[in-house]
Amino acid sequence: MSSISTNQPLSSLNIFSGKGVQMRTFHITWLTFFFCFFAWFGMASLMPIAKEQLHLTKDQLGNIQIASVSATIIARLLIGRLVDKFGPRLIYTWLLVICSVPVLLIGTSQTYESFLFFRLAIGVIGASFVITQFHTSVMFAPSIKGTANATAGGFGNAGAGLANITMPLIAAGFVGLGVCTKEDSWRYAMIVPGVMLLVFAFLYFRFTKDLPNGNYKELGIEKENKENTFMLAVKDYRTWVLTIAYAACFGVEITIDNFAPIYFTDTFGATLKTAGICAGIFGLINIFARPLGGIVADKVGKNYGFSGKNLLLALLLLLEGVGVLFFGMTNQLGVAIFLMFLFGMSLKMANGATYSLVPFVNPKAVGSVAGIVGAGGNIGAMLIAFLFKAKAVKFTKDVIDETGVSQTKDLIDYTNAFYILGIIVLITGVVVLAVKFAVKDKEEEIEVSGEVIPAVSYVKSK
Repeated sequence: MSSISTNQPLSSLNIFSGKGVQMRTFHITWLTFFFCFFAWFGMASLMPIAKEQLHLTKDQLGNIQIASVSATIIARLLIGRLVDKFGPRLIYTWLLVICSVPVLLIGTSQTYESFLFFRLAIGVIGASFVITQFHTSVMFAPSIKGTANATAGGFGNAGAGLANITMPLIAAGFVGLGVCTKEDSWRYAMIVPGVMLLVFAFLYFRFTKDLPNGNYKELGIEKENKENTFMLAVKDYRTWVLTIAYAACFGVEITIDNFAPIYFTDTFGATLKTAGICAGIFGLINIFARPLGGIVADKVGKNYGFSGKNLLLALLLLLEGVGVLFFGMTNQLGVAIFLMFLFGMSLKMANGATYSLVPFVNPKAVGSVAGIVGAGGNIGAMLIAFLFKAKAVKFTKDVIDETGVSQTKDLIDYTNAFYILGIIVLITGVVVLAVKFAVKDKEEEIEVSGEVIPAVSYVKSK
């Protein structure tokens, strides 16, 4: 391979290759993103334990879920602009170091207020998604951006699924080793993701580069990036269409990641481990569903451009809405898991389809567009959390614990909330379907032909 081709964005994605700065960066960025999501949702499957030990009320639990997604909104908006200016390598490294602190310290919480604060702070790690999408965008050519972005995003998002499955096992492991009691196990379990964030902070700084041809500082890009990329993104209406769409797909994903464990334990009487596995299935769908959305979107884009991708996104949202609607209507655990898998496929494909469009809105402001759209996903999650808080129904029920002893417990029912959420997603799908994605002919030709777009990310390529 010539020196000219080795410092340019790749036109193909071979996930089994680690050769070259592009593929090395691809693998490190999705792995880093994976553990960011693992840390972000590490508490989700442990909430039933923390809820009992800290005596959290229904309203307090709702506030905690809102806090877990709200800080990410501001963080993603800020990170997008910072990445455009300073590059992904340094920004990602600092984000990992800073966010490891609340992850490691949440286990010291003794009150609702301190737990709420740390849960809020941990949410900042969700901004990692913006950096990952930017980094894969600049490492791959336009014809493969959707596939690369969706694959990195899907592999990374699966961290939430693995967290739901393994965090109860990690907590149980600490109990089995005699390190702590079952009541305190969630505190010790959160140390694991905190340490992993520090490990990947080192790996990211040491083994990645901002661009295929070097780092921002070496290339002098930091000094040249004086244009306000945030305003470029804000002024383009396509940014806002994608923001609304992402609120309806990724916002729902975050909701399921946060609420599914409690929903399965309280509504269907599942054990903590079973609920974690059920919720984990949803998260792990990302491994293949989100990449599939990007692959399909790239193929559609080659033939029909932005308009075709927009139609694909709308149809996926409609399918998602139908699935969530019926999910909220069933009272059988097996059926609920099946429906969750079906609407999870549509939802995660919609995530991938959305970010196959993001790099083309404005090539000079990839980070800012990614940040605004990503923030939209968390705005959706926050608004949905308010919905769940308002529609949650508290009830008491006699249950038999793992030792065979009958206890009366306070439980929460989110059935009506899921039903209403399904209707909202359906409406969003109709809105996106009604919006025509008009683009300039030149932009359409670039995406269809797969030519490299000259952008700030590719300057100084010699």
